[in-house]
Amino acid sequence: MSEEYDYDLFVIGGGSGGVRCARMSAGYGARVAVAEEYRLGGTCVIRGCVPKKLFAYASRFSHEFEDAEGFGWTTAVNRFDWSKLVKNKDLEITRLSGLYDNTLSNAGVENIASRAELVGPHEIKLVAQDRIVTAKYILIATGATPFKPDVPGIEYAITSNEAFDLNSLPEKIVIVGGGYIAVEFACIFNGLGVDVTLLYRGPLFLRGFDMDLREGLLDEMRKNGIHVRLNTDVVSIEKNSDGVVLDVGEGRLIEAGVVMYATGRRPLVEGLGIQSLGITCGWNGHVVIDDNFRSSIDHIFAVGDVTDRVQLTPVAIREGAAVAERLFNNNPLEVDHENIPTAVFSTPELGTVGMTEEEAREKLNSVDIYKSRFRPMKHSLSGRDEKMIMKLVVDGASDRVVGCHIMGTDAAEMVQMTAIAIRLGATKAQFDATMALHPSAAEELVTMSEKWQPTDT
Repeated sequence: MSEEYDYDLFVIGGGSGGVRCARMSAGYGARVAVAEEYRLGGTCVIRGCVPKKLFAYASRFSHEFEDAEGFGWTTAVNRFDWSKLVKNKDLEITRLSGLYDNTLSNAGVENIASRAELVGPHEIKLVAQDRIVTAKYILIATGATPFKPDVPGIEYAITSNEAFDLNSLPEKIVIVGGGYIAVEFACIFNGLGVDVTLLYRGPLFLRGFDMDLREGLLDEMRKNGIHVRLNTDVVSIEKNSDGVVLDVGEGRLIEAGVVMYATGRRPLVEGLGIQSLGITCGWNGHVVIDDNFRSSIDHIFAVGDVTDRVQLTPVAIREGAAVAERLFNNNPLEVDHENIPTAVFSTPELGTVGMTEEEAREKLNSVDIYKSRFRPMKHSLSGRDEKMIMKLVVDGASDRVVGCHIMGTDAAEMVQMTAIAIRLGATKAQFDATMALHPSAAEELVTMSEKWQPTDT
């Protein structure tokens, strides 16, 4: 390792991608430092995946209590304590953040609690310490931050960052957006007893997901009492004594205690100094990188959400590992961004991997569709009118399964396993030859035998 610099690698950002790269690089003998101005863990641990999943668990208990009566249970009056959930969530985040700190320390990585700014090709200013350090290689792993559009009164809106720490649970909330975060929080607040309205400016939320899942989830959310208003956008927001009033055009007003915007995330690059160095940035400020995660300055790399490729934690982790392998282990590890499994932790849950039906019909000469929509066995006694969807997308020429889409309980768990089969090129015949596990919802994945034929309209 070079003695010309203070560090062999300096990582800006203590999230999943940056921490993985730092730990692995140190393990290969590099002198590494990580600068994080807030807390280690990044979006996922502090204000994303982890607290969101904990809140999703909390919200589903209301349904479980209702379902229990059909199985002979007599439930007492159920009371929910928002402050207790927030407190316990904070304790878990503190524990996880501490584990990140211990991981870096045990690997020999220097953890610096400071904002970091690039002030030269190899120079980093540590703002909290008012000093400059040097590094042979620099990794930008600062993630992304919620984006709020320029709407009059937008200062009265919160984002998912603030939603985890509200002082109290509002009676009514309006959520604006149509992606993962908007849909998940609509289901979370609904499950916690809040009157929820979801506004989306397009014809249907979760753009890019399979249409059957999108339409199926819309039906279930409306059954659960969520007011979903599509093709609707906010003109302005005003503050009043009870909360906010949203003008959605044509004289239509919506009142709520809180309005939350979940209208996308933008790469967090403000104040990093990358423009002054001439690092090429994209349309929304993201760091433009090549296939090896190099920026336009060949010793400065970037991974994760700041590159605006795939905003998923496991992707950032894999990319961070690839940088460490390439720089310090002479191992040009490739990262495959195809067939990435993903989930929406709505109620019911969505899990998906591979091509949607719409995508397959655009790219393949022949497409076979197998799907099943049914009432889960549990609800034969609970009485809940909730449907489950299982869908396989198959290349008609090769018989390979190229997509799997599930709506229902534990959809994410099932899709993670299916993703392995799809990655290995499993065929529909091999799915069919796999013995079913009965009784289970997942057995539908290996028992669907009839091709679905679209109805002519």
